Amino acid sequence: MKIEITMKRALCILGELSDRDIDWLVEVGRREQVPAGRVLIYEGRPVDTLYILLDGTLIVSISAVERQIARLSSGEVVGEMSFIDSRPPSATVQTLEACLVLAVPQSQLAEKLQHDEGFASRFYRALAMLLSQRLRGTVKQLSEDTPKLPVMSEPEPETELVAIAQARFERLLNVGG
Repeated sequence: MKIEITMKRALCILGELSDRDIDWLVEVGRREQVPAGRVLIYEGRPVDTLYILLDGTLIVSISAVERQIARLSSGEVVGEMSFIDSRPPSATVQTLEACLVLAVPQSQLAEKLQHDEGFASRFYRALAMLLSQRLRGTVKQLSEDTPKLPVMSEPEPETELVAIAQARFERLLNVGG
């Protein structure tokens, strides 16, 4: 089965982490089949899990505008903002279709980050890159509403990094399955 993923997003996490880091995520995380329409994260409610979307589509919505603000596909990570700043989520994340996720308990992740400086450095760098890409995407989306603004394009990822991230993603996808 050929897996099509949003490689630029997957690169943020999987391209920065080492094989040992991926092994740890596989060991600690649990693969969950989530039916269509299930809410993984509720806006304003504490969350205790970081999710890596292995297969399927998630929708992100916020109550303030009462509409969907994003669709996320394989390779995306959700729950990371609340993990970083310990505040309740600012959006609701729900499955659009049946999804497969790797659910990583935030408490175990926090402990690993505290005791493994190498992992912490790679993980936080990966999250910073992910959030930077998301912000660039938001700016691009907003600039499409006002075409006179210049849009900065994202550099293409290195081919070798794409291959590494793809292999690591497929490891996550195939563990225990």
